[in-house]
Amino acid sequence: MFLKEYIKDVYSGVKSLLIGMRRTGKYFITPREIITEQYPEFRAQLSERFRGEVVMPHDEKNEHACTGCTACELACPNGTIKIITKFDIQPDGKKKKAIDTFIYHLELCTMCNLCIVACPTDAIKMAQNFEHSVFDRNTLTKKLNNPGSKIREGIE
Repeated sequence: MFLKEYIKDVYSGVKSLLIGMRRTGKYFITPREIITEQYPEFRAQLSERFRGEVVMPHDEKNEHACTGCTACELACPNGTIKIITKFDIQPDGKKKKAIDTFIYHLELCTMCNLCIVACPTDAIKMAQNFEHSVFDRNTLTKKLNNPGSKIREGIE
């Protein structure tokens, strides 16, 4: 009984292998369409919905829309985002919570888009960057807010 099942599995595996090799051989001998692209010279056209990495857009005055509410940090399923906040003293003497550092660990990101959806001020977006090959994994940890940047006026 056991030997019969074993022989049946081996036969099924060899048959599947030969079917795949026949299809590959057919394309090798008479290619119908070219499905391989020459990568560095011709880059693929990505769809608008492609998710590559999280970015924080800044305007020409080095201002962003992040209030430091940490909603994106809480929504992230695997701790990709870490927000360090500080309290700024406004001219009227009130303390206001502001973002000090927005740390994004690209090597941990699953591109799930939950942080983008959770952000109430649309301060972060998904960019279409997909070339993330590096030799040192530490370079995949990014600081998204620019040095000296501040929150845009009118965003609460």
